[in-house]
Amino acid sequence: MKSVKISVKGIVQGVGFRPFVYRLAKKHRLKGWVRNTSGRVEIELEGNQLSLQAFTKDLKATAPAAARIETVRSLSQPLRGYTSFEIKGSEAETGQYQPVSPDIATCKDCRREIFDAADRRYRYPFTNCTNCGPRFTIIEDIPYDRPKTTMRRFKMCPKCRKEYENPADRRFHAQPNACPVCGPKLELADNRGKPVACKDVIKKAAVLLGAGKILAVRGLGGFQLACDATNEKVISLLRERKHRPSKPFAVMLSGIADVKKYCEVSAAEEKLLESPEAPIVLLRWLKKGKISESVAPRNKYLGVMLPYTPLHHLLIMEAGSPLIMTSGNLSEEPIARDNDESIYRLKGIADYFVLHNRDIYARYDDSVSRVADGRPQIIRRARGYAPYPILLPYKSKQILACGAEEKNTICLTRDRHAFVSQHIGDLENEETLQHFENTIELYKKMFRIQPEIMAYDMHPEYLATKYALKMGAELKLVPVQHHHAHIVSCMTENKVKGPIIGVAFDGTGYGPDSHIWGGEFLLVDRQGFQRLGHLENVPLPGGAAAIKKPYRMALSYIYTLLGKDYPLEGLPLAKYASEYSIIKQQIDKKINTPLTSSAGRLFDAVAALSGIRLEIDYEAQAAIELEMAAPDNIPETGSYPFSITAGNVRIVKLEKLITAVIGDIKNGVTASLISVKFHKTMAEIILRMCRILRENTGINQAALSGGVFQNILLQKLTLEALWQADFKVFTHHLVPCNDGGISLGQAVAASQVKLKAMKLV
Repeated sequence: MKSVKISVKGIVQGVGFRPFVYRLAKKHRLKGWVRNTSGRVEIELEGNQLSLQAFTKDLKATAPAAARIETVRSLSQPLRGYTSFEIKGSEAETGQYQPVSPDIATCKDCRREIFDAADRRYRYPFTNCTNCGPRFTIIEDIPYDRPKTTMRRFKMCPKCRKEYENPADRRFHAQPNACPVCGPKLELADNRGKPVACKDVIKKAAVLLGAGKILAVRGLGGFQLACDATNEKVISLLRERKHRPSKPFAVMLSGIADVKKYCEVSAAEEKLLESPEAPIVLLRWLKKGKISESVAPRNKYLGVMLPYTPLHHLLIMEAGSPLIMTSGNLSEEPIARDNDESIYRLKGIADYFVLHNRDIYARYDDSVSRVADGRPQIIRRARGYAPYPILLPYKSKQILACGAEEKNTICLTRDRHAFVSQHIGDLENEETLQHFENTIELYKKMFRIQPEIMAYDMHPEYLATKYALKMGAELKLVPVQHHHAHIVSCMTENKVKGPIIGVAFDGTGYGPDSHIWGGEFLLVDRQGFQRLGHLENVPLPGGAAAIKKPYRMALSYIYTLLGKDYPLEGLPLAKYASEYSIIKQQIDKKINTPLTSSAGRLFDAVAALSGIRLEIDYEAQAAIELEMAAPDNIPETGSYPFSITAGNVRIVKLEKLITAVIGDIKNGVTASLISVKFHKTMAEIILRMCRILRENTGINQAALSGGVFQNILLQKLTLEALWQADFKVFTHHLVPCNDGGISLGQAVAASQVKLKAMKLV
């Protein structure tokens, strides 16, 4: 007989780990106990050596699907004389922490129950078990036990209690366990919050959806706005009320067979759609069937998700039609979370509200992803992924990284964990700033982090930067350049030390020279960076106005590169001739015309020059529609000319490129062909610059980061070109390439600055 004490760290709470250990111990006829603590799962076992070895092997090999075991440590100890195996009460430990599981999509067993008329959970919209259901959104503190969740108000009925206490039941110690007798309830209300009497909320909601009504539905992490995706009239009404004229909506479909009616679906995409994370997945849209094209105008891709809660499964089954399922907010505000809040904020959008009384602790939007190069790539990281930590290649100090202005996330680090938050949004209003501050406090509390260092973007006007400067009086403050953070983020998730050639292409990033960067070629390691090249600087006339009006950017390229007398005749820009004279004066007098090297603005300019998109109503619309204009089968065609200067900082000169684009437009070349040639040109620019930098530095690895690389065509062409030239190339998969990944790079860069100062690296 032997006795051992085992400590298991990782995501091992909220995933059915203690019941799993209990059953495993019984299987191997071992005695002892298992319990949660604030920092780990602890196990004491007694039995013969072979049984103990088999237990340890199975512990790692057969753990619950949602578990993420990081370490298992085992120590011999004196025999205790245990006579049974039990689950002991949890033990809180001051200062200790462990990762927390995200919410998990409904498992197949729970799905079977809610559609089984003989089951006691038939049509119950809050059905869950240890293998699925709410986790992060209901946890108020660790260890993960029902009294520390928003489920504590619901006392389990005898049948649920029996399941909860039965080791053979899959609801053994399932903290959100509930049923129609003892659990949360649905309620239907009108847009004034007045209850609507009905026998079955879901059936009534489906009838309302079929009648062309817009519903606000309280989901896992907040409210979603739902309507019939085949009804052009209600989609137009939703756009009007939500102030979202043309930005694509996501669609919920009932299952893979339904998805294949509307989209191309690869094996990897099917796996991602049906995964426990259940994100929105961008799929090639076949443009056939009932879904209105106004769901995603002028777009080849449709954002599709499958139902991921029992409520969604029941609602879409009753509706019998594809449903738009979009964030419950006005544009640029955080998702509404609470019942009263939603009625106040969404009463001007929704006709009716599907409410429930299970409180949401953490506000939580849907994740968005795609499959690229055969692997998932996260575009918006939230439900299903956050707060899974990114594992660091070193032991970090306790750091808070405040992230960027757009697509904000925050990141807190401790030990080897980087906790990148769920998507917070654009920090443009008081509501989102409050969400930002609340999320920081939640993560600090949950993971027992008291930051010693605060990292922030160098842009002086970012609200996240102002927060850091206001709150960081007692901390070491570390500014991190925007594009350095982008590349370090990519390096970190790929476990690359550097140095590396970093290609950072995005819309806006503040440079140390006070210009707006965004078309950067950097030599990067975690400690710092050197700017070795960039796209040619041009003025940004009117600042943010040029971002919202790409034609202004096109006029700036013409005026700056081709001369003040270059004619606009024959161009879609000709109608702005009178405004052009004002823009010229702005540039000449340097009135609100910061210089920018932004790749995003170059995409905007070409989209405007070719007449694809002259003004936008959502971020990156011009660049997206330029990409969408390219044909599915890329023709064998040339690219546009450009040149690269010599020197310590090489500049990609764009005069020839802009001249050639204008020449094609005047010669009647289609926007489709212009798009292809331009995308090929951008890939060639990256290849030629990387080759030059490889010759100068001897470095053969490159990282691609920044929101421009959400462009699937550009990423494909760039990867193919770099691979053919024998580069080792790294892209994002765990965090977004856009500004949603910035906070991770900030945290790692700031940690390395601190370590370097302490002479530890």
